[in-house]
Amino acid sequence: MQLMFVMPHTMELAALTQPWELTVSGADQTWMAKRAEELGYSLLAVPEHFVVPRTHVELTGPHYFHSTVAQAYLAGATRSIRLNTCATLLPVQHPIVMAKALATADWMSGGRIGVTFGIGWDAEEFRMLGVPFHERGRMADEYLAAIIELWTSESPSFEGKYVSFDNVAFQPKPVQRPHIPIWIGGDADRALERAARFSCGWMPFLTQPDDFPARIDFIKSQPTYDGRPFEVVYGLGTSLIGEGHVVNDDPTQRPGMSAGEIIDKLGRFGELGVTTSSVPIPPVQDASAYLDYAQWVIEEIAPAV
Repeated sequence: MQLMFVMPHTMELAALTQPWELTVSGADQTWMAKRAEELGYSLLAVPEHFVVPRTHVELTGPHYFHSTVAQAYLAGATRSIRLNTCATLLPVQHPIVMAKALATADWMSGGRIGVTFGIGWDAEEFRMLGVPFHERGRMADEYLAAIIELWTSESPSFEGKYVSFDNVAFQPKPVQRPHIPIWIGGDADRALERAARFSCGWMPFLTQPDDFPARIDFIKSQPTYDGRPFEVVYGLGTSLIGEGHVVNDDPTQRPGMSAGEIIDKLGRFGELGVTTSSVPIPPVQDASAYLDYAQWVIEEIAPAV
């Protein structure tokens, strides 16, 4: 199992954020990304929202990055660790611009960029951005097809309801072939069908771990799934976040568990099909203490999972 380093203060989510994270700055994150790479973590992932309605701030928090900008910055601060997202809100961003941003980051980082696309859940955020919320799934399917066309074709051409282009050039292409790895976030059947068609990975959110095998079988049973290698990404602590970011009580995924508890839980995740996970940020004192904890995870947890 690969382990993802959870970067402090990429969000201020009520269910997971520790009070000490609020003091972490961008300069601190640069230093921490370099240290995570030195320790041997496989990847970093950045969440994304553009605006948070005041009605949601108490649970969701106001602090989010543009995920691709943050990925590119962290890629520039490191040399080998992979950069992903959790998740990039696809329907609210023009697919040509999105394709260009990710291809640029991949080219400049030497092929270390991945992306997890989600269709979003906050209707108010979509309204403020002028994007039809109830069309977001159809938009995402079209945008994904258009992005892949731009990344892979020497003469890109696409005709759709939401985006069309022809007689264009698109460079640089991503370094990675056939293109930047795409994961899909979400739990509904349509999200899983989207994953089967377009992606090499799935990031569940509300799905319970015991249900993963059946949902993975559903993905792989789709006619658009071609047998490609497939990742399942689920961080320890995810079950503490409910729909609408409500706070759930799940003592089996709490921050600060013992080594034995973490190893048992991650081992169980692996049995259920999870290929990449993470350990939640613990209730320590500061960034230095967290990096000590991150080293403990690599030394004590990683060899067992």
